[in-house]
Amino acid sequence: MRVRFTKMQGAGNDFVVLDETRGLLGLSPAQYRFLADRHFGVGADQILSVRPAPDAQVDFEYVIHNADGGEVEHCGNGARCFVRFVHDQGLTRRNPVRVRTVNNILVLSEGSDGRVTVDMGPPVFDLAQVPFDATGLTPQVAGSWQKWPLAPVDVGGSAPVLIAVLSMGNPHAVLVVDDVDTAPVSLQGPWVEGHPRFPRRVNAGFMQVVSRSQIRLRVYERGAGETLACGTGACAAVVAGIRLGLLDPCVDVDTRGGRLTIEWAGAQGPDWAPVCMTGPATRVFEGEIDIPD
Repeated sequence: MRVRFTKMQGAGNDFVVLDETRGLLGLSPAQYRFLADRHFGVGADQILSVRPAPDAQVDFEYVIHNADGGEVEHCGNGARCFVRFVHDQGLTRRNPVRVRTVNNILVLSEGSDGRVTVDMGPPVFDLAQVPFDATGLTPQVAGSWQKWPLAPVDVGGSAPVLIAVLSMGNPHAVLVVDDVDTAPVSLQGPWVEGHPRFPRRVNAGFMQVVSRSQIRLRVYERGAGETLACGTGACAAVVAGIRLGLLDPCVDVDTRGGRLTIEWAGAQGPDWAPVCMTGPATRVFEGEIDIPD
């Protein structure tokens, strides 16, 4: 099968984008893995599919597959590339654009400066919805929230691994570290990602607080490994930092791939405010590739 694609990146988080508005390609997990392979395929952290709107509430459907071929719920950097793609390809002139993911509706806006803002929706703190199994664990109170100890502690030293747990449409565990450059991301990242208390695995974020308005962040993504940037991870880290009493409502997040700006107002009455993320989205190149059956 020959497939036309567009390679894009947002703060170094790179994607293969597929236009399925005229017909679904019906790719298998193995074929998504092939596209993401950096030696034999195109190479990407995730594969993004642009599909027709499934209902009148949205303009498109947004489907994401990780480099391991598995479908996931959300990708913030990918959402920014999504809206740039549909505008560049002439698929819509609407701005903002509303898209449906597997479990949410996102509102994507492209600014005159070329940066893209995504309304990521409100964070989710209910542990069952993350999902996270806290049975038998005693949380450590921090700020207006809590951290959870992960055990058994067999990596990264003798102290418990303390994590803040939430969902941005996909599960996140946030660890506060002194220095992201020396943080044991390659060791603790896969251990946290596959911990049995996260039945659907988890994205592991390592956050260094520089000031109340700036953090540095590395994320070991579920199904992709460490990436240069993670949009939902940046949102989760800032939300966690605010609830832990470490950050103000507007924060610049410096990743290895570039800077994202995250804004969150916290509680709004009985509900949580949506998280807004602003950052770059860039087309790298277009091409065609033959995908093995």
